[in-house]
Amino acid sequence: MTTGPRTATPRTTTGPQSITGLRTATGPQSITGPRTEPESQTTNGAGDPAQERLRRWRLVLGGGAADGTGCALSGQDAAMDGALAALYGRADDGQTGKRQTDKDRSAGLGASAPSVARWLGDIRTYFPSSVVQVMQRDAIDRLGLSTLLLEPEMLEAVEADVHLVGTLLSLNKAMPETTKETARAVVRKVVQDLEKRLATRTRATLTGALDRSARINRPRHHDIDWNRTIAANLKHYLPEYGTIVPERLIGYGRASQSVKKEVILCIDQSGSMAASVVYASVFGAVLASMRSINTRLVVFDTAVVDLTDQLDDPVDVLFGTQLGGGTDINRALAYCQSQITRPAETVVVLISDLYEGGIRQEMLKRVAAMKASGVQFVTLLALSDEGAPAYDREHASALAALGAPAFACTPDLFPEVMAAAIEKRPLPIPESA
Repeated sequence: MTTGPRTATPRTTTGPQSITGLRTATGPQSITGPRTEPESQTTNGAGDPAQERLRRWRLVLGGGAADGTGCALSGQDAAMDGALAALYGRADDGQTGKRQTDKDRSAGLGASAPSVARWLGDIRTYFPSSVVQVMQRDAIDRLGLSTLLLEPEMLEAVEADVHLVGTLLSLNKAMPETTKETARAVVRKVVQDLEKRLATRTRATLTGALDRSARINRPRHHDIDWNRTIAANLKHYLPEYGTIVPERLIGYGRASQSVKKEVILCIDQSGSMAASVVYASVFGAVLASMRSINTRLVVFDTAVVDLTDQLDDPVDVLFGTQLGGGTDINRALAYCQSQITRPAETVVVLISDLYEGGIRQEMLKRVAAMKASGVQFVTLLALSDEGAPAYDREHASALAALGAPAFACTPDLFPEVMAAAIEKRPLPIPESA
């Protein structure tokens, strides 16, 4: 019996073309050895293409007496194989052919903080950062190592990313005081990286949308809205000259420092929405920094919490959330509705997988009422890079019938979605939705 290929939670290819589902190159060449050492130290017969292919397949299959490659590993290749085996193990025992249980496969790491810390150091040596983040996530999901993150030493050793922040937020209530400062430092690093990536483009996109949403009748030449100007002056077309002589110019206004738009972010904080909560908090802080937009951030499960006062620091917002619990969208929308004072200038963004534990018909009535009053209502199933999660399709269809189609949105697309809502034009819904 052959050993089964190692597999991780995320799968992006079929067959063993990519180790732990982390790389998408075709064929087993997606397995690479350490990039920091000379090839002669990491492979046996590295100059022979056939031998190199066998080496890569050996790393995919995980070894054992019947892996079929006949390729032995040494040096750093063996160390890299050990790091993979500690997490993913082998599907079968190569000696006995006996299927291993999940418990057997987890024995390589166990729950010892020192051994996990050494393993974290190893994978950072052998793999690039993007792969390290996925392996860390697999270790937390597959081996139940979340509790080790309550130790400051472990937090300092991990590679921080959005998923780790979500895990830390879910552990917030159980986190000892000695760990909280370290956890906040980890979360702040991720938040600052996201702000650097997203803030400038978001401000530029929305500033342009705010400018365009304010129409003026005596624009400067470079502010003229030619499409609207031509449409308004078609009756002045002169056929003998083949041109239009406009009597009225319509232009884009310039957003002043006064508040032009109201934005309410209404975020589902159930456990499945962790990445969306992180991104929404960062975007909320960016929007709050724009004087022309009055931003309100509301999170909910079965209760509703308004975190608007903490928007100057997204880390405070994140630690003010409480991931997990039930969902009452109707109650959350009732609160948001009560905060609307200028419906025609308000954008409400509901970020939820739409699994409603409250009153379904009341929820739909509130959405219909807000739209009828002039509110721009946006429904996002997720705000992350992970695509659409599992969601309530019946509720999504009902919202679409009300003119509020539900779709998953990436962080890169979110500024365009908000700009379209501010300008009251069709939303840029991805084709996959």
